Amino acid sequence: MATVARNMVDTLAASGVRRVYGIPGDSLNGFTDALRDSGIDWVEVRHEEAAAFAAGAEAALTGELAVCVGSCGPGNLHLINGLYDAQRSRVPVLAIAAHIPTSEIGSGYFQETHPTEIFRECSVYVEYAASPVQMPRILTTAMRAAVQGRGVAVVVIPGDVSLSDAVGTAVTAVRAAHPRVVPSDDELAQAAALLRKAKRVTILAGAGCEGSHDQLMALADMLAAPIVHTLRSKQFVEPDNPYDVGMTGLLGFASGYRAMDACDTLLMLGTDFPYRPFLPEQATVIQVDVRGEHLGRRVPLALGLVGDVASTLDALLPLLHRVRHRAHLQDSLAHYATTRAKLDDLATPRRGEQPLHPQFVGRLVDELADDDAVFIPDVGSPVIWAARYLSMNGRRRLIGSFVHGSMANALPQAVGAACAFPGRQVVALSGDGGVAMLLGELLTLRQHRLPVKVVVFNNSSLNFVELEMKSAGFVTTATGLDNPSLAALAEAAGLKGFRVERSDELHDALQAAFAHDGPALVDVVTERQELTIPPSITLEQAKGFALYAMRTLLSGRGDELLDLTRANLRQVF
Repeated sequence: MATVARNMVDTLAASGVRRVYGIPGDSLNGFTDALRDSGIDWVEVRHEEAAAFAAGAEAALTGELAVCVGSCGPGNLHLINGLYDAQRSRVPVLAIAAHIPTSEIGSGYFQETHPTEIFRECSVYVEYAASPVQMPRILTTAMRAAVQGRGVAVVVIPGDVSLSDAVGTAVTAVRAAHPRVVPSDDELAQAAALLRKAKRVTILAGAGCEGSHDQLMALADMLAAPIVHTLRSKQFVEPDNPYDVGMTGLLGFASGYRAMDACDTLLMLGTDFPYRPFLPEQATVIQVDVRGEHLGRRVPLALGLVGDVASTLDALLPLLHRVRHRAHLQDSLAHYATTRAKLDDLATPRRGEQPLHPQFVGRLVDELADDDAVFIPDVGSPVIWAARYLSMNGRRRLIGSFVHGSMANALPQAVGAACAFPGRQVVALSGDGGVAMLLGELLTLRQHRLPVKVVVFNNSSLNFVELEMKSAGFVTTATGLDNPSLAALAEAAGLKGFRVERSDELHDALQAAFAHDGPALVDVVTERQELTIPPSITLEQAKGFALYAMRTLLSGRGDELLDLTRANLRQVF
């Protein structure tokens, strides 16, 4: 007689699941035993948080359901940060959260938690299977919720239930449906009328533009509209795009901000862009999103349309006329060219043993990486350099914790990317704080022989936090990190390690790491005082930095202020 766990595994296999990420535990014994001859790979990590991040990365890159598991109590509790990231990134992940024995639930038993309550906020579906009779219906319902709701589904099941005889053994394959969602004819006509009246249209293209590149280019040409992209849409919008004027927002730069500030009509496509101070205050705003509940969350709308971007633009384009006056587009492109040149001028080597400019590291990684590389930056300063210096070509991918904003995402997400695409180059751009937080996943790379290349921006600080604190006028004694050689740590873990302390060493070290047949870590000593200038600075931000400067001088730390100023004058002018 098949067990409940066996039936669960058979259902996953029939639905195309290729691997499961996790750490074993006695409450998972039935499930992990059923995996042995299933054809599904067991990918053991060193921390359950990494399991959830790895599954989220696989789902982001493949679009298919990915699975992670956690044993009862602390085991599945560790999944939560990675599951929050997957939920907010809208990628389909199934988490199987084992529970304590059924007979002990509610008694304050060893490792008892309440998983359905814990995971409710970071899931589209969470349910507790208290009896074999509930399975496999709960499992298939959860899987459908994950793939159709594009989020996390959690099945909570006690170990004794998973070892019980299955009541029904029929196996159902669960696959995602891909509907076309188009606004009504009246709504499309209203959108066309607003766009025909506009003098200066700017497009803000988000991650929802995936799969609509041709339509987006046709629309930009029709409206003579510059395209500003978000970080999540960079990989989809930037390639082969003559209308691209860069990013805006906290990680963006001046040309994207200016193209939006100068428009009279803003067309938001597939984006829930959260940074309201960067949105124009007086423009007419039209928003297209497949999630109707997200329309108008950030800025008042003249019109909100519910639809997927590709289908909506297919229906809208025939209603428009080609704009003949293209000054707004030409001005925006010229400003982007100037801004791009200034950014490239910052990506230069330094003399002698001075810490490297992180811009130079980003530029060289871009030049030496494969044409179809997968890049995964840590949240913090690495994501800034990825946004500004990695070039997308339609084959490269760029993923990260871009909505949830978790530290230490790059290394565990690289595990999932490398498992899903064996033989494809995966480059984790880690901060020294980020790689240290989940340092054990270096051992996961070694154990599974995953040839991930980890490039560490080692500035001996929690740099992004430090810069935020300084700009707000706070003293930053808590952000320093006393690091040993991370390359030596990598070597001890079984990776190939490279230590780079001079600009003239970087090219050869990266080239050797990328060519190495196995996991490698490049520990690059970078400038701690490198400031990232946002596209605009508010009066309050200026006051904050002035307050920081005054406190620094009064405390006798004038050298620190001088170092910060010297390091960043070249970015301002």
